[in-house]
Amino acid sequence: MLLLQPGQLVPVDDLIDELWIDCPPRSAVANVLSYAANLRRTFEALPSGRGVIVRQRNGYRLDVPPELIDLFRFESDRSAGREALAAGCLDQARDLLGRAVARWRGPMLAGIPLGPVLTGRAVAAEEERLLATELLVDAQLRSGLDHLAIPLLREVVARHPLRESAYVLLMRGLHERGDNAEALAAYDEIQTRLITELGVGPGVNIEELRHRIATASSSPVPAVASRPGIRPGRFAPAAPGVADDGTTDEPVQVKPVDHLPRAVADFVGREDVLARLLAETRRVEERVPAVHIIDGMAGSGKTTLAVHLARQLSVRYPDATLFIDLCGHGAKTRVEPASALVTLLRQLDVPAERIPVEFDARVELWRRELGRRRSVIVLDNAASSEQILPLLPTEPTAVVLVTSRRRLSHPDVTPSQTLPVMNRGEGLELLALSVGRARVEAEPDAAADVVRLCGYLPLAIRLAGARLAHRRGWRFADLAEQMAGATPAPLHLAGERSTVAGAFAASYEPLSESTRRVFRFLGLYPGNRFSPLAVAALTGLTVAEAHAAIDDLVDRNLVEDLDSRQYRLHDLMRQYSVELCTRIDSPSDRRLALAQLFDFTLEVALRVAETIEPIVIGSQVTHLPFNRPELVEAIGEPSAEWLEAERADLVTMVSSAHESGFDEHAWRLARSLWRFCYIRGYFEDIIVTHRHGLAAAEVTGNTDAMALMNNYLASAYVRTGDNREALDHLNRAVTLSKGSQDVLNTARYQANLAPVYWWSGHLTEAVALGMEGLRDHKGYGNVGVPVALTNLGIALTALGRYEEALRLHRHHLAWARTNSDDFHVLNALSHIGSVRTRMGDLPQAIRILRASLALRDRTGHRYAEAEVRNDLGIAYRGLGRLAEAQQQHEMARNLAIGSGERHVEAAALNELGRTLRAQGRDGEAVEMHEEALRLATRIAHPHEQGRALAGLAEHFAAVDPVEARRYWERALAIFRRMGVPERLDVERRLAQLAAGVVDTAC
Repeated sequence: MLLLQPGQLVPVDDLIDELWIDCPPRSAVANVLSYAANLRRTFEALPSGRGVIVRQRNGYRLDVPPELIDLFRFESDRSAGREALAAGCLDQARDLLGRAVARWRGPMLAGIPLGPVLTGRAVAAEEERLLATELLVDAQLRSGLDHLAIPLLREVVARHPLRESAYVLLMRGLHERGDNAEALAAYDEIQTRLITELGVGPGVNIEELRHRIATASSSPVPAVASRPGIRPGRFAPAAPGVADDGTTDEPVQVKPVDHLPRAVADFVGREDVLARLLAETRRVEERVPAVHIIDGMAGSGKTTLAVHLARQLSVRYPDATLFIDLCGHGAKTRVEPASALVTLLRQLDVPAERIPVEFDARVELWRRELGRRRSVIVLDNAASSEQILPLLPTEPTAVVLVTSRRRLSHPDVTPSQTLPVMNRGEGLELLALSVGRARVEAEPDAAADVVRLCGYLPLAIRLAGARLAHRRGWRFADLAEQMAGATPAPLHLAGERSTVAGAFAASYEPLSESTRRVFRFLGLYPGNRFSPLAVAALTGLTVAEAHAAIDDLVDRNLVEDLDSRQYRLHDLMRQYSVELCTRIDSPSDRRLALAQLFDFTLEVALRVAETIEPIVIGSQVTHLPFNRPELVEAIGEPSAEWLEAERADLVTMVSSAHESGFDEHAWRLARSLWRFCYIRGYFEDIIVTHRHGLAAAEVTGNTDAMALMNNYLASAYVRTGDNREALDHLNRAVTLSKGSQDVLNTARYQANLAPVYWWSGHLTEAVALGMEGLRDHKGYGNVGVPVALTNLGIALTALGRYEEALRLHRHHLAWARTNSDDFHVLNALSHIGSVRTRMGDLPQAIRILRASLALRDRTGHRYAEAEVRNDLGIAYRGLGRLAEAQQQHEMARNLAIGSGERHVEAAALNELGRTLRAQGRDGEAVEMHEEALRLATRIAHPHEQGRALAGLAEHFAAVDPVEARRYWERALAIFRRMGVPERLDVERRLAQLAAGVVDTAC
């Protein structure tokens, strides 16, 4: 397990699942720890083995480079050999592939009992071994070394008698050395085996090869369809109860959703590709999810084909048709799998609060949701196999269509289907649909010339047809003559980009100068989608002028209309636009355009931020000069929903601003986005934007901005459970602010250290830090007071010093009322209610907590709602209102998941466990505490770890005192180290256990 994941943490839970598949012993964790310790001692006995096996949190890591492991050496040689073979370097390919095959000295992991992970890895590696052997044979055959290739193939087909690809190579080798009779005998052998054992006939490739060989040797060629025993292909239900027409005999429990783009009305041709993909779907759909990768040159119609095929498949897969553009054309705009999963889950109507922050949990939820539906998913414009692998389903209830400009290759996905350009007939048909069949029939030769000059590329044909359709007086001969001229852009039709560039130029030239300029400047836009307002800012036009220019570009197919408010450029169209802009427009004009765009974006984002956090943002970020107020007014009242709609591009703009030298914009924009991203759980975006913001601030030399970026970077690291990184950035923020004499922010940053200490289990340090901040009257800036009071009050509450905590939170409430700050009023009420709950004043606590929730509903502030509901559940439980308590804990848990507050999720799980136990549902309670323990351990939150252990001990006290003692002793060690009041209760329980008394009270 460690060798197959070098350099990666392998959790103890994964090791247990691999060692004991069905029923792990109660001592499983202890056993794994013992095995790992023995293994570590064995390595450390060797001179170079010290530190090879590393214990890390809840698992182990093998700290060795992959190139020291034979399997990874094999994979490296195989990949390099494949590339050499594709490049035609036969000698190098034979050497690399021969070395890769020679590394195998028998079955992988022979003699070891394998669990699910190792079994899957061994099967995949064996398939890679066979593929490497076939690649080696291919290289040998190309080199004329059939005497080496054929014996190797004989060995492969003897061990794998149903492997058609090996038989194709064998037949090819025999045929190339002139042994046609033996080649046809090999065909008869595989045909008989397939029909006898599988009930199917050989595939298309082997049939075509047989036909060529038989023709060359003048052998009779029997009709394939007449062979007996071959089952006709058919779509078979992928799940019980699903009929051939896609209906079910039980009500579907999910609402059908359709997110496919609008299909083109003039789809033509591609019958052979569609037939192959449909047949492949039929072949595998009963066993595994069908995954089809369609690659090809840009403009070849990959997306159009995928959407058309998805529409056809939707009859068989009616529950969901999903579409996402993965933006694989550029590293800056590329959609990461974690973000793609959010989009896809939201398309399935999964509420945002149900989508986990953790990537693995997000993948698990996605695959579980797909398992409930029969779905078609289009993953458009993929950059790599690694980008799509987490998005692939595991159940045979879905078909995935992937498009990519690159040929993707990975052992876990089927080989890609390369989409060629159109043939002559298809090109003419497409042209006829654009301009009218009568015009094509009137000039068939000239129309064929136009198609030829377009390189038979669908995008170029569409653009040429659109140009002619708008000019009723032109003939095809006129257009063909212009495209074939010496000076116009069709000179570039020789290559991929040239083919499209010629068609683009033919559509670009008729534009007005103003619209040409808009088109050129669109290539400068950093994001993937743009609005007319952004175009107006970028170009300096009015909103009406920008709208008119975009409409013209849409009409000429130079810009894609997404939803009447958002537009985008095709990948190659963007490149063409950039080339034009670089050639025609001066560097100063290009820089001015970006400055105008960044000015507009920052102004809107900052105005929205001022509505979300009106006091703090104004003390940290100042507006830059902006002279286009009408653009902001056109948006209407700036709101968080504008940020939501533009979020992906805004994140890209921060990095683009920094890389383009607009560093003042970059750090200001990052800070303006912080509160929005924080309250909505977009912590990954905070890390990305504030890293670039920090780099930009460092360029400017602005220490205050550098401190800001470090502080808000820390906030994301805290929420994602990386306390060490958070502490590092906060310490940097404090140091920088002290150096710049920024007293107010220094106090704020120091106050922010308290929750890091608290979540790390260092409560005494958290209290000391809070006390120091309150004693320093210079830190009493009007903004810094509530942060210091709140953080210190929370730490005191955890230590059981309730009266002191209550006094601080009351001061906070008084400050909030004095300053008419609703956010701090509801926050202070929440903390007062929390303390009252722990003091046992339950009716009053419930009133206060409800008031806090009511104020949240009135103002729209959702911050810390999960914690409030969890405290409300505790109060209800104390009054015996268990059903209401359970409801509040479950709501708290869901809210915490949605906001990414994993420490709150752990607390909600523990409280839900206690409430379930009070209801007599011990089994479910144990599950909650176990889940809380796993989560708290993963994020290094000792307080909730201890509470989970204590909850498990409560369960075992009546059934297994020895096990209960183990849990209580572990909890007690944590509580004593933290100094929290729970240690007293655990000490009492241990004393009762020693005296033989079992107390089952919650």
